[in-house]
Amino acid sequence: MQANKDENGVSTLLGTLDTDGLTTIRVEADPSTHALQVMDDTTGSDNGPGPVAPRDDNDVPALLAVSSVDGITPVAVYTDANGNLLIQST
Repeated sequence: MQANKDENGVSTLLGTLDTDGLTTIRVEADPSTHALQVMDDTTGSDNGPGPVAPRDDNDVPALLAVSSVDGITPVAVYTDANGNLLIQST
């Protein structure tokens, strides 16, 4: 899956599919509220990737965050197959 781009060539957000840790998925937002679509209270899984973000066919990288354990290590931001960010708010 490839990131969409605006008229200035800026790419939309990509996440990493939680089921394989490699596939890029477009992160979705509600067009009325502009809020990100999320799946809350997920248990997650550790399917990788390493310290390098997966990239789409146009070399656009998926989102990375820093580890909540050490504040340094890059961690892939997972989505489900529908483009919902996987979060745990509690």
